[in-house]
Amino acid sequence: MGIKFQNVTKTFGGVSVVDDLSLEINDGEFVVLLGPSGCGKTTTLRMLAGLETVTSGDIYIDGERINDVPTQHRDLAMVFQSYALYPHMTIAENIGYPLRVRKVQKAERLERVSRVAAMLEIESLLERKPRQLSGGERQRVALARAIVREPRAYLMDEPLSNLDARLRVQMRGELKRLQHQLGTTTIYVTHDQAEAMTLASRVAVMKKGRLQQFDTPMNIYNHPANRFVAEFVGSPSMNFIEGEVEAGTFVSDSLRIPLNADQLRKLSGQSRWTMGIRPEHIQVLAEPYDGAIAATVYVTELMGNETFVFLSVGANRLIARAPADFRAELESKVWLQLAIEKVHFFPQRREDAKKE
Repeated sequence: MGIKFQNVTKTFGGVSVVDDLSLEINDGEFVVLLGPSGCGKTTTLRMLAGLETVTSGDIYIDGERINDVPTQHRDLAMVFQSYALYPHMTIAENIGYPLRVRKVQKAERLERVSRVAAMLEIESLLERKPRQLSGGERQRVALARAIVREPRAYLMDEPLSNLDARLRVQMRGELKRLQHQLGTTTIYVTHDQAEAMTLASRVAVMKKGRLQQFDTPMNIYNHPANRFVAEFVGSPSMNFIEGEVEAGTFVSDSLRIPLNADQLRKLSGQSRWTMGIRPEHIQVLAEPYDGAIAATVYVTELMGNETFVFLSVGANRLIARAPADFRAELESKVWLQLAIEKVHFFPQRREDAKKE
């Protein structure tokens, strides 16, 4: 089932929460709406569900304009952050409730509940009440209640945010497996970029109601459209250095980085730029070599499988990924090798220029 947002805007009290959003989602895709709190991602989902009206623009499902179609006739299933289970009902009754509302015959209802429960491995919970379940089990029940309807699409609003870290990782895998198995279009809202990177076939990054980039997770990570996307996606975040291009070299305080011909061609017409480089593209060396950049170790953080090295290069502060066995004393001198071909350049923002 294809979904299309065409120049959709939503305002509350004259303030645009979603601003001129155009987005096309293909049949069977798992699309994640990603962004910080207040970026408009949940409002976008609620407009699609019919829980919020569209101020201007149009939303289409399979080519049909649905702006004025009531929520109950859109055939979309929502999974919320809160599990919203009925405490007085058994798990089987909770899962089967949407079918009961649609007056599905009891025999078919029981068969569909049993099939979905087996899919989510919760058959043993069907006679229990919600209060007897863990958070992870309740989330599976909420998913089962959405799946049993066999809707045209699933809409999920931060469904894993109430789970602890271990369960979130486990449920991410379950969600990805389920969506692949069902093949149903899914739109998933989160502020967690790890969820977006692991779940999505494509990610829509939003900021202040506007779409910043819509692409595959790897393209967004490797080819961010702007500094906001580069900064928001990735942990630790991309390093940013303000500077100028002078005589074929990027210069920032004591840092001087020679640029290749392709980079110089892209940077022509403007002298002030922000250079971005991800931590994994900085190699920390114990010994100097020709062309290496001298740096001072500010602090190190052992993460188990790797070490984060915080570095000072003149007035600039950088973070690099190093092997787990990396050791260096604080304030000790090291040398850096940058993967120049992995460097990104962004036009310097006005607020960045004011800081200097």
